[in-house]
Amino acid sequence: MSSLPPSPIVVIAPDSFKGSLSAEDVAAAIASGIRRARPDATIRICPMADGGEGTLDAMLSGGGTRRTLTVEGAAGIAHTAAVGLLGNGHAMIESAQIVGITDPVGMGVPVSARSTRGLGEAIRALLDEGVRKFFVALGGSSTNDGGAGLLAGLGMKLFDAAGRPLAPTPEALACVARIDVSELDPRLSQASFVGMSDVDNPLTGEHGATAIFGPQKGVTPEQIAPIDAVLGRFADLLEAALGLSVRHEPGAGAAGGLGFALRMLGASFEPGAEVVSRQIGLDAALQGANWLITGEGRSDAQTLHGKAPFIACRHAAVAGVSTTLLSGAIDPAALSPLSAYFDGCFSPAPGPITLETAIRDAAALLSDAAEQLTRLKYGSVRPTR
Repeated sequence: MSSLPPSPIVVIAPDSFKGSLSAEDVAAAIASGIRRARPDATIRICPMADGGEGTLDAMLSGGGTRRTLTVEGAAGIAHTAAVGLLGNGHAMIESAQIVGITDPVGMGVPVSARSTRGLGEAIRALLDEGVRKFFVALGGSSTNDGGAGLLAGLGMKLFDAAGRPLAPTPEALACVARIDVSELDPRLSQASFVGMSDVDNPLTGEHGATAIFGPQKGVTPEQIAPIDAVLGRFADLLEAALGLSVRHEPGAGAAGGLGFALRMLGASFEPGAEVVSRQIGLDAALQGANWLITGEGRSDAQTLHGKAPFIACRHAAVAGVSTTLLSGAIDPAALSPLSAYFDGCFSPAPGPITLETAIRDAAALLSDAAEQLTRLKYGSVRPTR
């Protein structure tokens, strides 16, 4: 024991492994491996997220209360969704909880019939409770309605040329002739919003919500231009009604245009992982640490564009802490750019294995990999005979 380096202080700050383990479970598996090699290690667990699925859990790990609300899902069917009341007076709403792309009910209707009304309903319910500060995580949505649903849930009304009310869905927006914002919840003037997203796309155009993100939600190639035009028409009318012009602002195209609706409400935008790192106290955890381990389900070139492991790595660099990337898979083509930031990039897979096996055994594989990395970096405490 005396020949070993001093007891290491390790910060574990991974994102979730989608479809396999939550960020908390990933961190626990890594911690168990470290302890097998160095039971004397001090371990600080900081689950991360970047604005998509799992962001609510990560934010609440820094303190707060989970609540459930009954709101409309993307298909217009009521369901329960979790929100968070944070210790600093903010509410946390995760879009994926309400209109998530992993929800089979919401995904069971065409994207042209999906709406974000449930998000507006959630905001209104929290306004009723006195909340005036909101974080809205925008990743993982199944919708492409330009945020019309969110605003309709807050009192906006849509009408066709004959004065008939319209639903806030892309197919109905094709007929919109007039927007009435007179009944938008007056408490919105006292509210502030932060959109959690690293997306800087505008609402419409070749780099807009529909063209870039629509296909993964079910928008077919022949639907892109018509739906994009529908969102453009909606933006024309709404911007005129509210006297604003935000459709080209960065983030307006996030979450199928939810970013546009938030911009219309005066929202600011921050990378989701930065908001999470602040909420969970990542910088404080890194003080005096020797090593950061972070990771995600799969790391590739996109990791360096605001994903949770990259943000955690940047914070560690400021603190003078070395960072190891331990992800479910690493894109070989991205090793060079990743290695410019991470001190080592590893996958826990011991050899060729099926995806099913990797998902099933993820915790054990991560634990084993973390143990071996710890032995390499700090040696191990060997049992006495």
